Amino acid sequence: MRENDLLTRTFEFGVNCLIFLRKLPNDSESKLIRFQLGKSATSIGANYEESQAGSSKADFRNKVKIALREARESNFWLRVLEN
Repeated sequence: MRENDLLTRTFEFGVNCLIFLRKLPNDSESKLIRFQLGKSATSIGANYEESQAGSSKADFRNKVKIALREARESNFWLRVLEN
């Protein structure tokens, strides 16, 4: 069976985000971003992982779409941190 590179990369992205979030200050704004980014970043990999066992093509597509939405949300929170 061939390795699924996207499974590996989405997992590593989630873990790396969690490691990064530990470095944020402990103020109220950072707590909000830590919570939101932590949820969305780890959800990407979780939904893509779940898509691999989809019960149908439609189920697979739906899980991948959810993963994409979570990736877009993660991108938003990372851009907020950039400013």
